[in-house]
Amino acid sequence: MSSILTNNSAMVALQTMKSINKSMSMTQSEISTGKSVSTAKDNAAVWAISKTMESDVSSFKGISDSLNLGSSTISVARQAAETVTDLLTQVKTKIVAAQQDNVDRNKIQTDVVQLQKQIESVVGAAQFNGLNMVNNSNSVDILSSLDRSAGSVTASSISVSGQNLSTGSYVKNDVFVAGTASSISTDADTFVMNLDKASGASDFTIQDGANAWTAGDKISLNIGSKTASYTVSANDLATGNSTIDLIAAGLKNSIDSLGITGLTVGYDSGNPGQLTFATGDGLTPTTPAAANDLTITGQYTNAGSGGLAALNTIDVSTKTGAATALGNIEGLLSTAIDAAAAFGSAQSRIEIQTSFVSKLSDALKSGIGTMVDADMEETSARLQALQVQQQLATQSLSMANQQPQNILSLFR
Repeated sequence: MSSILTNNSAMVALQTMKSINKSMSMTQSEISTGKSVSTAKDNAAVWAISKTMESDVSSFKGISDSLNLGSSTISVARQAAETVTDLLTQVKTKIVAAQQDNVDRNKIQTDVVQLQKQIESVVGAAQFNGLNMVNNSNSVDILSSLDRSAGSVTASSISVSGQNLSTGSYVKNDVFVAGTASSISTDADTFVMNLDKASGASDFTIQDGANAWTAGDKISLNIGSKTASYTVSANDLATGNSTIDLIAAGLKNSIDSLGITGLTVGYDSGNPGQLTFATGDGLTPTTPAAANDLTITGQYTNAGSGGLAALNTIDVSTKTGAATALGNIEGLLSTAIDAAAAFGSAQSRIEIQTSFVSKLSDALKSGIGTMVDADMEETSARLQALQVQQQLATQSLSMANQQPQNILSLFR
């Protein structure tokens, strides 16, 4: 039965065209966005999973930056530890040379002191973004991963311990203070230097606020152009010994070995810890502070508690000191080598984790693409098919709309 009120063929053709147009719109959206699931309405479950994974990928970018920063920090520390190891090797070479009898140990000691200062310089400068891993025992946690389990997320870190390669020393220059000038003239001037660390002693007194000497503490005197020094040993501190007597005697021997003409250094055990400096006619200092005067200044070095604090105790100016130094240098070398090895292992682990995070990010991106990216070959083929279907649907609707015209011909 034909009806002019209800055109079933046209309605079917119209619904078919709507369905084709909807599919065409979805296909065109996939082509323009490159995704089969671009919004939550496309596929809510897949969209939610992909967004969670995308947030993880974004987080891993931050983790990668953290690992790169950590690697750079540890690299600086490793380079410093390796440099310190090389410098300690040079110190060892100097110490070995000082074992020989017919050598100028004072000159060798000068070289050793310069190497000590260079080690302190390296350790002090080995910082990255304000963090120094070689002058203390602090540790640093480097963000390395995000762990997702049962919907909860936790952060993981790589902990790297600091290595204390500092000498822990505190150098006080010109510590000898007195009411008189720090120079003596050829006119038989005399002054007393008091080695007691307690404050308030007379004349040239070491002032550091402490009263007790410790092994590794060092006194250096600059007399004209020459330097005499003495390092406090554990034997000086042994029970039954008069520490300041032994220090005074040791420093006197060091000064006497310089052979400064006209300078007399006196020591009286009746006045513990005191050295008397006197000059007479004929004193000719190499670099006087004023005409016919000899300037005496000095410094006090606190041994401290750094990993390389024993470096301050090395003094090869005497045969005994050279022998002791040879035994001590091996421990210092071992400390520096262990530090470099620890930093090397940590840096290697960080680099492995960096590579893994990069690969993990790529794998997550690939997984996300598998879920939401459009198959462009399939989409292209579908588009062509839909275009043909759209043309046929248009023709079908046109034919269906002609049917009422056929009914009209019956009434002519």
